[in-house]
Amino acid sequence: MTRAMGAAMRRIHVGNALSAFGLGFTVPYLYVYVAQVRGLGAMTAGLVLAVFAVAALIVLPFAGRAIVRRGPLPVLLVALVTAAVGALSLGLSSGAATVLLSAAALGAGQAVMQPALATMIVDCSTAENRSRAFATQFFLQNLGLGVGGLIGGHLVDPTEASSFVLLFAIEAAMFLLLVVVMATARMPHAPRVGGAPAQSAKASWKQLLGNRAMVQLCVLGFVLFFACYGQFESGLSAYGVEAAGISTSALGTALAANTLVIVVAQFAVLRFVERRKRSRVIASVGLIWAVAWAVAGYAGLGDGSRTMATAAFISTYALFGLGEAMLSPTLAPLVADLAPTGMAGQYNSAFALVKQLALAVGPAVGGPLGASLHAPYVVIFLLFSLGITVLAVRLGRQLTDVQNQPSVARSRVVVQGGAAAGQAPAHA
Repeated sequence: MTRAMGAAMRRIHVGNALSAFGLGFTVPYLYVYVAQVRGLGAMTAGLVLAVFAVAALIVLPFAGRAIVRRGPLPVLLVALVTAAVGALSLGLSSGAATVLLSAAALGAGQAVMQPALATMIVDCSTAENRSRAFATQFFLQNLGLGVGGLIGGHLVDPTEASSFVLLFAIEAAMFLLLVVVMATARMPHAPRVGGAPAQSAKASWKQLLGNRAMVQLCVLGFVLFFACYGQFESGLSAYGVEAAGISTSALGTALAANTLVIVVAQFAVLRFVERRKRSRVIASVGLIWAVAWAVAGYAGLGDGSRTMATAAFISTYALFGLGEAMLSPTLAPLVADLAPTGMAGQYNSAFALVKQLALAVGPAVGGPLGASLHAPYVVIFLLFSLGITVLAVRLGRQLTDVQNQPSVARSRVVVQGGAAAGQAPAHA
């Protein structure tokens, strides 16, 4: 990595932390703000959360092509300004129409940030340090979300609408500060794909869908996000409250345990992950999450005490955090390695689209199951976790040795270099 790439990478990491900090400020309090503070009711609040997902699904297919043609930095700056406008207008809105329009702008901006920042990481990293770069990104995102949520919780007052205006204004300020930070970044000149816009767009999607490994990774990604992230604040929390009798404070502790495991274990896990095949790492995550669902089953369906049930439930979230820490340096670099030259933005956006689909479908399916059908809920998602393992093993058969384990390429270079040096005298 050159000095310029290192400087750009530092700005990217600052950007990830600032954007996550801003999101942590407001996302946990959106429902309360819309339903109670603005008095728009539970239906409108639910629509706001749905608008976030819909906006992401609409813009992501176009974001990938824009990143390929224009580069990730201009697309990121537009997304940041859009999100800032959405955040500030959301804080000032009092009617249902303006709230929904503001949420759409905020959701669209947030959605585009993810593939743009991921593509910038790809452009500023090499195969040797890409896993560490994405692990750092995930670490900073969780740290920013946790710190933002903690500070936001102390600033907000449900009886004072002005406190929410302040909250959204701070979020908008974070996005605009990030515009200033990133606008001065000197990005390396990554390859771009030209051609007629309509034909190029069709060709790029056809090329992506023709990549069997990428298609299998997208299917695997959907199951991963559906069975884990899509359950955190919907089905699993409903299951914990209804089946296990978990208090709201214990639920907060479980979420904190998830973040703590990620923050503490991320770089220790990275050393383990870098030396192993990516498909096997993902397969291991499926097994870890299957254990997590079994522990959740004990919490809600077992005959233990309330204390044991609470401890088991917190352990479930901690085990999910361990799996997330293993995935962060695995999935995103694999998407980058599967992308042809100049197409990283398209592939990152496609994978982000799959993630948004899973996060939209996951709560809709898991929420009712977790709240009422307790045993089937645990069994179904335990089987989904085992399915992750099966899909990961199948994906491994589609990957080249270097795609599956980049350290193989580094070791081959060393061996070949040593052999060449040793053979030089005899050849002469």
